[in-house]
Amino acid sequence: MEQHPGRFEYVFTPEPGSWLNMIENFFGKFARVCLKGIRVNTKDELVQCIYQYMDVGNVEPVVYRWKYKMEEIQV
Repeated sequence: MEQHPGRFEYVFTPEPGSWLNMIENFFGKFARVCLKGIRVNTKDELVQCIYQYMDVGNVEPVVYRWKYKMEEIQV
């Protein structure tokens, strides 16, 4: 790090980290359902596959309810 000052930025992640769990779950499911075992010949084909996955997932979206209040999160 000393060779590249300012290259990395450290960001505080709240203990509950629910938003981070949501992102990890999304990409895990995305990899298992959309990307596992597929073969594409072009970048456009891959993009089309990703958009198709998103369209299907957005037909019945799941609403996430944040359970923590900012005052309750310990810094």
